[in-house]
Amino acid sequence: MGIRAYGKSREEVFANAALGMMSLILDVASVGLRERKDVKARASGPEELLVKWLSEILFLVETEGWAFGDFEVRQVTEELAEGWGLGEPLDPAKHKVSGEIKAATYHMLQLKEENGTWIAQVIFDV
Repeated sequence: MGIRAYGKSREEVFANAALGMMSLILDVASVGLRERKDVKARASGPEELLVKWLSEILFLVETEGWAFGDFEVRQVTEELAEGWGLGEPLDPAKHKVSGEIKAATYHMLQLKEENGTWIAQVIFDV
């Protein structure tokens, strides 16, 4: 299972990739945007950074029981992504949980810019 996300900037494509991943787990429209959780990831290159970013979000979902309905990414460099997710504590009944993602993988991973549009492709281990 995977996603393809688009954005006008690296920040936007990272936010859209995170939202796409969450949409595979639950109904993002059902999540109240009540609280903000900071997310930060470091890596040695842009594609690895995307995987680490998504992994940090999965960590918050799994360990803190968090449901995210939106993301803002403040900064993406070659080695650092910083931003936050907006959401609330996970309630399986309210958020209509439909799946589980174990990890973002490097299989068929893509992060590229084409004609002013950033494209991210990520396959997940479910």
